Amino acid sequence: MKIPVSELIVRFIERLGIEHIFGMPGAHILPVYDSLYDSSVISVLAKHEQGAAFMAGGYARASGKIGACITTAGPGATNLVTGIANAYADKQPVLIITGETSTHIFGKGGLQESSGEGGSIDQVSLFKGITKYNRVVERTDYLQNVLNRAAKILLSDSSGPVLLSFPYNVQKELVEESILDSIKTEKTAAEHHEGSQPVKAFAELLVAAERPVIIAGYGCIKSGAQDLVAELSESMHIPVTTSLKGKGTISEQSELSLGSLGVTSYSNAYDYIINKSDLIIMLGAGFNERTSYVWQDELLANKKIVQVDNNFEQLEKVFTADVAINGDIKSVLQGVLQQIKQLDAQQKNIDGILQEYRELDDKVSDHDVEVFLSQFPLVKTFFARLEQYIPDDAMVFDDNIIFAQNFFKVSSNNRYYPNSGVSSLGHAIPAAIGARFAENKHAFAVIGDGGFQMCCMELMTAVNYAIPLTVIMFNNSTMGLIRKNQYQQYDKRFINCDFINPDYQQLASSFGIEYKRVETEADIDDLFRKNNFSHTINLVEMMIDKDTFPTYSSRR
Repeated sequence: MKIPVSELIVRFIERLGIEHIFGMPGAHILPVYDSLYDSSVISVLAKHEQGAAFMAGGYARASGKIGACITTAGPGATNLVTGIANAYADKQPVLIITGETSTHIFGKGGLQESSGEGGSIDQVSLFKGITKYNRVVERTDYLQNVLNRAAKILLSDSSGPVLLSFPYNVQKELVEESILDSIKTEKTAAEHHEGSQPVKAFAELLVAAERPVIIAGYGCIKSGAQDLVAELSESMHIPVTTSLKGKGTISEQSELSLGSLGVTSYSNAYDYIINKSDLIIMLGAGFNERTSYVWQDELLANKKIVQVDNNFEQLEKVFTADVAINGDIKSVLQGVLQQIKQLDAQQKNIDGILQEYRELDDKVSDHDVEVFLSQFPLVKTFFARLEQYIPDDAMVFDDNIIFAQNFFKVSSNNRYYPNSGVSSLGHAIPAAIGARFAENKHAFAVIGDGGFQMCCMELMTAVNYAIPLTVIMFNNSTMGLIRKNQYQQYDKRFINCDFINPDYQQLASSFGIEYKRVETEADIDDLFRKNNFSHTINLVEMMIDKDTFPTYSSRR
């Protein structure tokens, strides 16, 4: 039986398990939209294609499934770039479907053409560096191969965005429905590592070490290995610090948690690693600029290192490991736990050391830490109340990072999604909306007033689809990071960082959403006692001083 390519695309999307696709229609993609009309896949109309890409990435991060977005040719596709770059940097599986002018127009200067012919925009080149696979499908004779390649990448452990662009006339061509049966659309089970030599070597190093420490990254969460990381930590009495994206791998209320590691963190993790540890176990954590303290040699000096990552490219990228394992973290840890039982390993005797660090936390002897903790009482109280009132089933998408990194102790039942990737302002709101389509959990978007103005219209997407969401907006009438850098490094020569804000209460009213202004700690208590975060869309405006800065240096 023959069906239009547009219908085949939609059925391919269905078979990948995609339930929502975010985007905006246009003339060159309408055949696919028409096929979506009768599909189980719900199409969500965003307010801007960048928002659609961020929603697809947020959906993928929260669900662990494939996210998807769809746009028309030309500006529809080009508006996706920042959101897709973010998904690429975060290795998120996102399928992008775009339209294109008909092939007989290529090179003639068709409206919104992006074929690369005749001086038109070259979409393939534009997306080449931010997708794992990118193809304009000009013919149907190799469609089966294209879809197989796309599915393989989207379902792999080292996934990323895949862009498929279909010219208008190709969408209308008829192809055999049986093509779908030859496309593998199920994920391959992870390999088991229980008895492998690298796993044995990992276990032996662990048993021999006196003061090992685990650095847990987002790979632990992506693998679903949180319980196994906690089991390894508790059974061997090993402290755990996390990368920014790995926050919540183990509960940060645990006595074995050292908090988050990184140049913007005021936890004691850095000091513990430098002065106490003799073995670093790096699990799914990229040793990037933030986590490595700008690749500081002292952090790894005179220590044994074990690294486990499902992405081969991450292994030993910037350091040499004593044991490097390319594999699924969950499977590897199952093997290690089995090995240490066979070796009759004993718990590490570090109670006195951990007590010493807990006392340091209470005293706050470092001046910079003390200044930071004292300057933002409202922000600190907000995150404390969030822990208290919503200890489970919260998803926090965060554009600001440094506040939550230091003030928010993420439980193992909550999820924290920092604006990592390419760190684009305006990410938190659309990403949280996308996540809320995937998971029925409390959704928070933490964002500054500058970032809010880049994406605030996506709140109407939440309104249109009745998606509960709470936006926590820090209002200091400035681009805070820029002003901080200009204060610290440019002799207070402030330029293009300050601005005038609108009346956010009136703005919220025009959107038809709830509004709350926070100026005191009592306001925060009222916020959590009186608001229903499960069923309403809320804008919370929190006032902070524009001349109060975090004390860390960006080292630029």
